[in-house]
Amino acid sequence: MSPRLKLRDIAFFERPVQFARPFRFGAITLHATPQLFVRVEIEVEGRGTAVGASAELLVPKWFDKRPELSPAQTVDGLRRSLEIARGLYLARTGFLTAFDLHAACIGAQVATCAKKNIPALAAAYGPAEIDKAILDALLRAVGTNCFDGMAGNIAGIDARLSPDLKDADLANFLAGRKPLPRVAIRHTVGLDDTVEGEGGVADAHENAGANYFKLKLSGDPGADASRLARIGKALDTPGRHYKVTLDANEQYADLAALQALMDRLDRDSALRPIASRLLYVEQPMPRDITRQSPLGSLAAHGFIIDEADDSYDAFPAARALGYCGISSKSCKGLYKSIVNATRAAKWSAGGARFFVTGEDLTCQAGLAVQQDLALGAFIGVTHAERNGHHYVDGFGETPAAEAQAFAAAHPDLYTETGQGIRLNIHEGDLLTGSLSTAGFATSVHPDWSALRPLEQPKSLWEKSA
Repeated sequence: MSPRLKLRDIAFFERPVQFARPFRFGAITLHATPQLFVRVEIEVEGRGTAVGASAELLVPKWFDKRPELSPAQTVDGLRRSLEIARGLYLARTGFLTAFDLHAACIGAQVATCAKKNIPALAAAYGPAEIDKAILDALLRAVGTNCFDGMAGNIAGIDARLSPDLKDADLANFLAGRKPLPRVAIRHTVGLDDTVEGEGGVADAHENAGANYFKLKLSGDPGADASRLARIGKALDTPGRHYKVTLDANEQYADLAALQALMDRLDRDSALRPIASRLLYVEQPMPRDITRQSPLGSLAAHGFIIDEADDSYDAFPAARALGYCGISSKSCKGLYKSIVNATRAAKWSAGGARFFVTGEDLTCQAGLAVQQDLALGAFIGVTHAERNGHHYVDGFGETPAAEAQAFAAAHPDLYTETGQGIRLNIHEGDLLTGSLSTAGFATSVHPDWSALRPLEQPKSLWEKSA
């Protein structure tokens, strides 16, 4: 029987994060953005109280890419999503399982956000971050680690939000999980990143010895093909074994533009180094166009959705369109990742190929990267995009004592480089051993006194009544 809990408090904080280098994806270039921190206090029936935490970047122009909104307005949308979720969660005053609480609130969250002109993907951000912190507190109260706790379905996950599954499908999937001891990093190559020479994609100092690469696309088939040929030439050295994924971040206008790129990959000999190592293509078209555009023969190349994953029925809908995969991101919801991983396993049992991938947009060193890494390791993600170690200088503006506490508690994940504490990457992999601690993948919480309260949204763009 899953333990029941009730919420006593939810508090939000933030900290500025400066990027060590610009990161361009889609139509935006990031130089800085705040990091969110969530602290919850819960009472667990018969076990007393516990505090839990989570963290994630507040990333502009990803959850909501509407051109009429400024980057700051889209961050405001995420802050508003958090505040709406806080009110809904705290309104549930009885004892519930962790998943009961999520399931009771997610529909009202999406509906309330829609009235305030916040799209579903941004609406899910608030519950996603609160759910992680609740799970952390629950695991601490019970005194178990995330892998054992999730395998025993401590949150009480069932199929009420995914009627294509049975409760037993989820319970059996969870019970059979054995966490991966290591997860390979997938090195992101942003649109403004250096390709050739020192500091380029093949520079081991730059890519941390990665054997997987995620290459951003601009949406222009000709320009993308030219750049991919350069990247392939830079990476294609004797004895180097690597795989690549492509990510368009919704920049391809339609199927015709996408077909033009895939034709180049199929036929252009200069693109053979990339085409022969391509695992899948991520979210090529805008989310709304995706839902109206069956892939047809293009499906043979292997496509996944990411930004179009804004509801519990998104993966079945994408499957019907020819997509074979979906991303797991803890900022979109850990329960949805588990549901989708269960689906992928069930659908693949007959010999078809369906899978869940790890696509890290928003995870920085500390809480965020540890919780997302643990989720991926639990559901079987063998390699995951890891932006944090590359675009931000280690722990960034985190106080030194806080960074040192994380490094001391998780020595397999962090190392002192002489220029600060950074992720410790072992031959292209991150190790997960120290994540098996009481709580959700962390034995350390942030220094709450060093954080400022979440900034109140500066703008409101609600639909007219």
